[in-house]
Amino acid sequence: MQTKLTLRLDAELIARAKRYGKRTGRSVSRMVADYFALLDQDIVGDDGEQMTPIVASLHGALSNLEIDAGELQREMLEEQL
Repeated sequence: MQTKLTLRLDAELIARAKRYGKRTGRSVSRMVADYFALLDQDIVGDDGEQMTPIVASLHGALSNLEIDAGELQREMLEEQL
């Protein structure tokens, strides 16, 4: 059962959330619901270790990027020179 929830937030924060939602294809309601669902959940990484909330929020953020490990290593070596 879904119930309406009223939140009082700074107007700029709401605007930022809406812009982020538009970019990610999620409504502000969906983002809030997803966040609330995480509140009482143990967050465990791929290695089985407990993650802090900040790490958990970043987990998977780069998963849709195609990264060539060899290219990355070459770039890192070039930066050191």
